[in-house]
Amino acid sequence: MTKGMIRIPTSSPPLVTTWGLALSDSEKAEALADSLEAHCQPVKDPSVPAVIEVVNKAMRACSFAPANEPKISNFTEVHDAIRGVKVGNAPGPNGVPNRALKHLPLSVVSLLVVLFNATFRFQYFPPAWKHARVFSILKPRRIRRCRRLIHS
Repeated sequence: MTKGMIRIPTSSPPLVTTWGLALSDSEKAEALADSLEAHCQPVKDPSVPAVIEVVNKAMRACSFAPANEPKISNFTEVHDAIRGVKVGNAPGPNGVPNRALKHLPLSVVSLLVVLFNATFRFQYFPPAWKHARVFSILKPRRIRRCRRLIHS
């Protein structure tokens, strides 16, 4: 792209669904919701006793884990994590760009360590940390496969 050219946004291709093509944004959102609903259902009748036992064993192990001994973070761990952040990635929900994180003074990194350790100690995790935005993007070969299934 040359300097001074205006980028014209292009619409995304239609999604192939079981009921046809989804062209509008609302149809695509509905198709994604239908797909997630179909694939993310709880298991009502688990039929494999070995799987049930593995799950129960994992649940018992989690329930007996000591809550008063959290893994405490240290300065080096937080500093290395900040250094490993990619500058080109989009900022998180707080809007702080990764470039700004990399330029934090060491005293602020120390304060972050204190904040993280307090979070672990009191086992308080803000609601914003418990949510994520997930975007489903079908790869081209998956779209072709869906078209073949619909047309057959």
